[in-house]
Amino acid sequence: MLRVTEIKLPLTSATDKGHSNSEIKAALIKKLAINQSDLIEFSIFKRGVDARKANAILLVYSLDVSVNNEAKLLARFAKDPHVKPAPDTSYQFVATAPVELKSRPVIVGFGPAGIFAALILAQSGFKPIVLERGKRVRERTKDTWDFWRKSKLNPESNVQFGEGGAGTFSDGKLYSQIKDPKHYGRKVLQEFVKAGAPEEIMYVSHPHIGTFRLVGMVEEMRKTIESLGGEIRFESRVDDIEIENGEVQGVVLQTGERIATNHLILAVGHSARDTFEMIHKKGIYIEAKPFSIGFRIEHPQSLIDRARHGANAQHPILGAADYKLVHHASNGRSVYSFCMCPGGTVVAAASEQGRVVTNGMSQYSRNERNANAGIVVGITPEIDFPGHPLAGMALQRELEAKAYALGGSSYAAPGQLIGDFLANKPSTKFGEVMPSYTPGVHLTNLDSALPEFAITAIREAIPAFAKQIKGFDLADGILTGVETRTSSPIRIKRNDDNLQSINTKGLYPCGEGAGYAGGILSAGVDGIKVAEAVALNINRL
Repeated sequence: MLRVTEIKLPLTSATDKGHSNSEIKAALIKKLAINQSDLIEFSIFKRGVDARKANAILLVYSLDVSVNNEAKLLARFAKDPHVKPAPDTSYQFVATAPVELKSRPVIVGFGPAGIFAALILAQSGFKPIVLERGKRVRERTKDTWDFWRKSKLNPESNVQFGEGGAGTFSDGKLYSQIKDPKHYGRKVLQEFVKAGAPEEIMYVSHPHIGTFRLVGMVEEMRKTIESLGGEIRFESRVDDIEIENGEVQGVVLQTGERIATNHLILAVGHSARDTFEMIHKKGIYIEAKPFSIGFRIEHPQSLIDRARHGANAQHPILGAADYKLVHHASNGRSVYSFCMCPGGTVVAAASEQGRVVTNGMSQYSRNERNANAGIVVGITPEIDFPGHPLAGMALQRELEAKAYALGGSSYAAPGQLIGDFLANKPSTKFGEVMPSYTPGVHLTNLDSALPEFAITAIREAIPAFAKQIKGFDLADGILTGVETRTSSPIRIKRNDDNLQSINTKGLYPCGEGAGYAGGILSAGVDGIKVAEAVALNINRL
């Protein structure tokens, strides 16, 4: 089997499903310079979009190909990086459970990292126990909508906590820039398809699912884990980790119940602040790590479509256009777009009383009127919150409390029109763009919502971004504050070889909350890695 990449075909000849097999086949035969009879079969491994020229957009295919005389053809293309042997991307289990398990592995958290850690362990026969502080995904969805519609925040069941983790209320993006030599990402996508995701996520370059589909998929994955002997317990917050002589002995729930284990996967997500405080008090090694702070920005989706796709803006295969932007400001700060949600909404993502946090979400259709993204500024422990390992978390809380007050102390978010923000004057009425955030947006001046260096950098970045995306500095566009949970403010440091905490044996920090992932796909991949480490360690005992 060969992997042939960079087969480019014009968008103008594509349908809403892409190009026909005959057109792809003709381009492939031309690329390889072979007879039609020598081509046995091919399949699409990946399909991307080259939109660098808005009016001459190309679809770019990577194909898995079977041919006659493969060795001879490979020799002929030895110097061509776009014709190579296809790698084996199938998943290989590293260990199976022993006949008698002395101690079942316990997983804290049932977001993407926890789900995939549990799935791999269950598929390997280890019958994991999962402890999730929040509720089942449909109950959690109801609580989240109650917050958005009625300002009724449940600190244990919201955008951050509950079955599926924070990624459930997001765009459902399934791509990442992580290095993945063992193709774990492929395993993640395959399991999502089994659970009900559209098969296109296996080959489109920027796959996404959307919130409504994620809900059903998470339920199906839960059923699979349970059918394999796994146990998933909701509304089961872990308040203590028992440690003796530097080794995990078990956990204690908020009810006082103790569960013994010598293999504890901590996959709590980036907002489990009480857990971070608890593990710090226990002496488990953590350190502050960089993250970013900023605002959500909203434009008409039609504006982004025109800027990115030109005359092709309405082509069905392209869908709602996205963007990825970076600006290095004159004050030394980097400003970039984060978690861009085409055709989506800005959502209330608070998990603590008296604080306002924004995030972005899209459905699979991406057909809402506005586009939104985080416009955020990178900050580091060394410069911006030195000293205590939890200082970044304290800064998040400070900014979120300030946003709550600026919004009128009602869970409304503080907002400002882009033109007014650039002119540093308060906004008093909405213009062309109506904000999508609920419970609501209170217009004000965002000048005091973030540190001065961040405000200065964002004010510089927006006009710079407008040079790449015409209209990005639209005066009536909306900024909504604050975006503070771009990633975890801490890292629970682990050894590179066995993935255990550097000072606590049997504790496996995992996923985004531990500082080792950023998004659904990378968190799922990390869950697989950690599950494998647990499986191998149990088999060594």
